[in-house]
Amino acid sequence: MMKLRKTLYTALCLMAGLCTLSGCIEEFNAEIPSDETNLLVVEGSIRANDYNTFILSRTQTLDDSDDRVIENNASVSVRGTDGSEITAYLVPYSDCYGCWIDALNSNVEYYLHIEVDGEVYESEPQKPMPTEGISDVACVQNTPESDLDILVTPESPDDPSTIHYYQWTYEETWEVHPDYTTNMYYDVNLGKGIFKMHQFPERGWINDTGSTIMVGSSRNYESQHIEKLKLYDIDRSDERVHHRYSGLIHQRAISKAEYEYELARRQAGDEMGGLFTPMPSALPTNIHCLTSSKRVIGYIGCSLNTSAYRFFINADDYNIYYPYKPDMRYWAINPSNALCLRLVNDGMYLCIWKDERLSGGELETAWAYEYQLDVRYRGAYIYEPDFWKLEENVSY
Repeated sequence: MMKLRKTLYTALCLMAGLCTLSGCIEEFNAEIPSDETNLLVVEGSIRANDYNTFILSRTQTLDDSDDRVIENNASVSVRGTDGSEITAYLVPYSDCYGCWIDALNSNVEYYLHIEVDGEVYESEPQKPMPTEGISDVACVQNTPESDLDILVTPESPDDPSTIHYYQWTYEETWEVHPDYTTNMYYDVNLGKGIFKMHQFPERGWINDTGSTIMVGSSRNYESQHIEKLKLYDIDRSDERVHHRYSGLIHQRAISKAEYEYELARRQAGDEMGGLFTPMPSALPTNIHCLTSSKRVIGYIGCSLNTSAYRFFINADDYNIYYPYKPDMRYWAINPSNALCLRLVNDGMYLCIWKDERLSGGELETAWAYEYQLDVRYRGAYIYEPDFWKLEENVSY
């Protein structure tokens, strides 16, 4: 039987957006006419050896300008036809239900069970789909002025005669440096700058989760093997690639039905209100209400495993653009001791103490605030990630 881990943590609430081979969309907000309001919308998927999240919300009218209505009073669980069950709990300070799922049995069918407002909903039971690994993730800059394109190549499929469908998500980590550095401080007793190293971290790291979910088909590839499919790009002036960047790509095989649901959802999101646009309630779905004829919006896939691939981008390997930034430090030429004391009391730190007075020059000083010197003010953490020492890409 599947096992629930007691430690809950806030995880990525999936379905923030979708991206197919031809483009991407924003978060899907099923706004529909008033006679089809309050329909349940279910987002998420069942994945082995992973923390699973499910978002439940309600549809709104076209003239409702508020954010989507989250359903947070439901009972949610993942069940198997072997009698196994895992309860998903509402994750604190989030809009999703979450649970850890260990290994799934490839011979068992699994489904999502929901009880809310006196109604019972279930997704169609399905056996978990296996996913091949990722062969390569490449970063390509076509011209010196081009953005950096991230291209994925899955491993060759077992059956080259069948069309294969995939979903990709990604996580990001990048290195950041402070706006300014200092290796000294102003000694208020001596009235001069004193050498002192490591007052502030020399660098830090920021994590983020990709804002889109990509789906793709092998239909137009030779031997049904997707090669060098563009997942996303990064502007060459973006801070993320100014030093070193790492992306972690997650790949999941999906069914044709789930793929078609994602495409239909994209059309409904991109063309809401168009003459030939399907209403959200007309989207294909594998979730049904067992206690009434109420319609449901959503599609729950099931995966036996999820592949992952970590890659790195080093700024020295590409033509990275560093936008000009004016010097925002405070410069004081031949400052008095009283001025230096005031700057210290105002929370400023000495960055430069260049004294040329003995040779007929001037005393040049530059000062900065702590937020300009410490990357933690920018949301960075300063403990180097374990994977940062890797020199080559790695497949998981």
